[in-house]
Amino acid sequence: MRYLILFSRLFVGSLFIVSGLIKANDPLGFSYKLEEYFAESALNLPFLEPLALFLGALACIAEIVLGFAVLFGGRMKLATWALLLLTLFFGWLTAYTATCDPNDVYTVVINGEPVERGVTCVTDCGCFGDAMKGSIGRSLTPWESFSKDMVLLVFIVPLFLFRKRIDWNSSSDDKMLLPVGLLMVAVWSWIFTWWGPVWFTVIGYLGYLAIKRFIQGPRAEWITAGWIAVLSIVFTWYNYAHLPMRDYRPYAVGKSISEQMKSAKPPVNRTFVSYRNKTTGEVKEYDTTQPYPWDDDNFENVPNSTRIEVIDPGVPSQVQDFRLSDMDGNDITTGVLEESSPVLLVMMYNVEKSDAHCMPAIKTLTEAAYAKGWYVYGVTASDLGKADELRHEMQLPFDFVQCDEKTIKTAIRSNPGVMLLQQGTVRGLWHCNDVPGFDEAAAVLN
Repeated sequence: MRYLILFSRLFVGSLFIVSGLIKANDPLGFSYKLEEYFAESALNLPFLEPLALFLGALACIAEIVLGFAVLFGGRMKLATWALLLLTLFFGWLTAYTATCDPNDVYTVVINGEPVERGVTCVTDCGCFGDAMKGSIGRSLTPWESFSKDMVLLVFIVPLFLFRKRIDWNSSSDDKMLLPVGLLMVAVWSWIFTWWGPVWFTVIGYLGYLAIKRFIQGPRAEWITAGWIAVLSIVFTWYNYAHLPMRDYRPYAVGKSISEQMKSAKPPVNRTFVSYRNKTTGEVKEYDTTQPYPWDDDNFENVPNSTRIEVIDPGVPSQVQDFRLSDMDGNDITTGVLEESSPVLLVMMYNVEKSDAHCMPAIKTLTEAAYAKGWYVYGVTASDLGKADELRHEMQLPFDFVQCDEKTIKTAIRSNPGVMLLQQGTVRGLWHCNDVPGFDEAAAVLN
């Protein structure tokens, strides 16, 4: 039993630390995922949408603090209860996601009349942010996420049941648990191709050891929890106020949007439709590659009989929705991605919610870029009329084009943010708080 508890502490502690840090690395992205869950068409909790960022940051910080608590043996009654409830909740959430029927509908009342709408199934739980896509090439499926939570639960239950056997680490406990725990964090970091969690854990350890040196008893446990919480808050805030330290997104600096589009392979499907012979009553299924009696009066289509068989799922592109269209509806995506001169994109998914404090810096940058012969566009999902109002109000020297809101949110975790492209490759990304001068922007092209 002792070895099971030790392994459970190491496994659960290290995984929670890395999981929390990966989400805290991109708190805005995690909040977008929570908004998907809170939507009326999903969990029907729209009143929580304004709190998505706060709740997301709180969840990240809680995971990190609980992971360290398990490794340090601090406040185990509180920690194990929190671990158990958190894992059961996420287990329920992933099970809900896995069993969601995309063909299901729900009813809302509009002007006194019932209206049916399609449900939204969240296909990616966001458990590890974009890290799964950016490291191993794909996210966990809903059932894989549920299985992960159940495996985690297997190791949390012994900690919960035998929590009284786990005390605040002694010196001998530290000599074994801390280095092995750090090694396991390093293993997870290797999987997710980011060594940030290792350095964070080392800093957390140093603070913990310093506290233990000068303070004893329950106070040391609470002060250590506070130290880890403050460290986590600072880390989360930094990644919110700037861009993620480790960028797993398909629009990260150095990624070629053009090449990612070319690498996509469309799916191959086979569609079947059933028709009933009115004379004989016989129902036959027809493959759309062969003639079927759609224009024969003796046959009638069987309602809801269409069946699609996936022959080849294809290879989807993570940038397939990157499409830019001008005010006349013309698609200018290819021209932008093939342009050999630098192309500066000022991206704001919603012009009405954009941060105004960085507009002067953006104006200065874009004016200088124009003077040097760069192409400059504003990119928004808002109505172009509203975007043009902002352009006049701020005296911005560029026109706006439209793009999908989710795509803009994925491309840049800032509203507005700046992307620099050259021949379809992302050369630079800047948060609203870090808008560069022209010389700094131009330097990334060398």
